[in-house]
Amino acid sequence: MFIPKIYTVESVTSGHPDKICDQISDTILDECLKQDPTSRVAIETFGCHGLLVVGGEITSSSRLNFKKIAEKVYKDIGFSEKLEIITRVVQQSPDIAQGVNTGGAGDQGIMYGYACNETHEYLPKGIVLVHKLTQGLENLRKSGKVKWLKPDGKAQVTIENKKIKSILISTQHKKGITQEEIKKTLTEKLIKPLAGNLNGIEILVNPTGKFEQGGFDADTGLTGRKIMVDTYGGLIPHGGGCFSGKDPTKVDRSAAYMCRFVAKNIVSAKLAKECLVSVSYAIGRAEPLMVEVVNEKGKSLPKKVLEKFDFKPLSIIEKLNLRRPIYRKTAAYGHFGNINFPWEKLLDKLEAIR
Repeated sequence: MFIPKIYTVESVTSGHPDKICDQISDTILDECLKQDPTSRVAIETFGCHGLLVVGGEITSSSRLNFKKIAEKVYKDIGFSEKLEIITRVVQQSPDIAQGVNTGGAGDQGIMYGYACNETHEYLPKGIVLVHKLTQGLENLRKSGKVKWLKPDGKAQVTIENKKIKSILISTQHKKGITQEEIKKTLTEKLIKPLAGNLNGIEILVNPTGKFEQGGFDADTGLTGRKIMVDTYGGLIPHGGGCFSGKDPTKVDRSAAYMCRFVAKNIVSAKLAKECLVSVSYAIGRAEPLMVEVVNEKGKSLPKKVLEKFDFKPLSIIEKLNLRRPIYRKTAAYGHFGNINFPWEKLLDKLEAIR
């Protein structure tokens, strides 16, 4: 078994400083892909205390106004503060391009994918619940059902023996709202509808007693600093490469999606109850250095399983149709578990290899 009997996982709202940066980076990627599907993009965003910096490398025929894109994303999330925006975007290094142009991987590295049969999302219960809690905070705010909610926030769920042990909500709010009102409202309108019977569950809401200052006013944000929130909550290995702001030639992103696609389909086909897929690449080389698929017993699956999947970067891009502007939606509430993402689709005939 890969998942321990007791574990804690975290999620953050779209208004968390790191997630603001992820969404700006991925929106820039999407805008590039709209104009030029072959765009090479590696964009990082940094924000703090009224300052936003957008930097990176783009090779594309697209023409973008980075400042307007960033301002719109910031406003769409729910912030109105003015930002001083600095941009520094250049063309991709030709040393990297010469390998990628021939179909090779855009970088070296190790990627992982995981799936289990515990939920309809093929993810552990805690991961599914914690993302629903943070997305629920945003829904309550944007729908106007809870008017004092503001964009920044976090949730944390502890699971023991597949049962909820504790739920923690930290949410930004307007001034003048009491701690008692915040806890009562969120327990009734958010936690109870998602978690059900709360007997025996410890509920913590804004444990410091106040969370009025949020976003870039309170903290610094950076693209790619929530890689555990984006993936499997730290419950399985992570190669260290982030997803947001990177086009699909970057295997940090596309190969991690492929690993999840393979793992989910193997579990769906009942070839394993849990499945961990790992792959590694050398920069500029198309064939992976290693692909491994193991089940919940740590046993490698037969090679005929791997023969059904092609892990070369261009093959992944084609299989999952990744040269499309689909990435802004991935930049909050996890990259896995949403059936609208192409790497979450299930194959029809994988059972034939059993």
